[in-house]
Amino acid sequence: MMPGEVFPMKIAFLGLGAMGYPMAANLSRNHEVTVWNRTPEVARRHAGEHGTTFADSLDQCATADVVISIVPTSAEVAELARIVTAAGLRSGVLWMDMTSGDPQTSRATAAGLEEKGIRFVDAPVTGGTPGAEAGTLTIMIGGSAEDFERAREICASMGTRIVHVGAIGAGHAVKAVNNAMLAANLWAAAEGLLSLKALGLDLEKALEVINSGSGRSNASENLLPSRIIGGEWPLTFKLALLDKDVRIAASMAHSQHLATPLIGLTSTLFTAALKELGAGADYMEVAKFVTSLNGERWPGEKSS
Repeated sequence: MMPGEVFPMKIAFLGLGAMGYPMAANLSRNHEVTVWNRTPEVARRHAGEHGTTFADSLDQCATADVVISIVPTSAEVAELARIVTAAGLRSGVLWMDMTSGDPQTSRATAAGLEEKGIRFVDAPVTGGTPGAEAGTLTIMIGGSAEDFERAREICASMGTRIVHVGAIGAGHAVKAVNNAMLAANLWAAAEGLLSLKALGLDLEKALEVINSGSGRSNASENLLPSRIIGGEWPLTFKLALLDKDVRIAASMAHSQHLATPLIGLTSTLFTAALKELGAGADYMEVAKFVTSLNGERWPGEKSS
């Protein structure tokens, strides 16, 4: 092989949500990818658009060299692993779980796979749908050094920053804390900007100052402006999934007997927002929930 050349592998990709769909497409440029999704029509469409192979059964994924899962929860990953291994997944295969998952459940899944000679890494991602589409994700991997090296070659088709963060479960732990910090920043920014709006200030000018100062965050720089000023509220990441991630972070801190009141409060606030906004809401709609608590609306926001 020439330097930089990628050795094509046979990959089964399980889960074609907002992130998984473009990630599988990027993988297919260098590898032979079979796609499976709980809604078969999505996998069939992916095959038509990107030249992947449509699998209408998990049994068709058991011949892969590598299995990648990216589904809503670690419990679903455990069930997928049970089904695919029962279908004859062979010893030596690498299972990469890119779900934003729970470290404890992932370690149990890894132990079950290890009994059958199947290797496991948890490899959640950050960078949002733009990063998934561009192939510029940051990927945090938990697993052995040897398995990390195997996973890194595959991840190069999906991300530009690939970091070995520790043993199995470490990737999911880092991702949970990352998303808890995102949630806390998002809520704080929404409250702060609402207070400025109530004073009658120009939010665009206020953000210009904040984003060149010490109060800036990803929420204030990249997420909120197009929503609260531009009036665009696309569905990019479900609130239910972020709520799950924050609860994982809170549970991790609790298991270590740590006093983390801010993470706990953030978890409570996001669960309350989820109850009010519903399972189909985008995570950024918590900014709308903040206004509704105060009888306000963002510019251009419709009354519910």
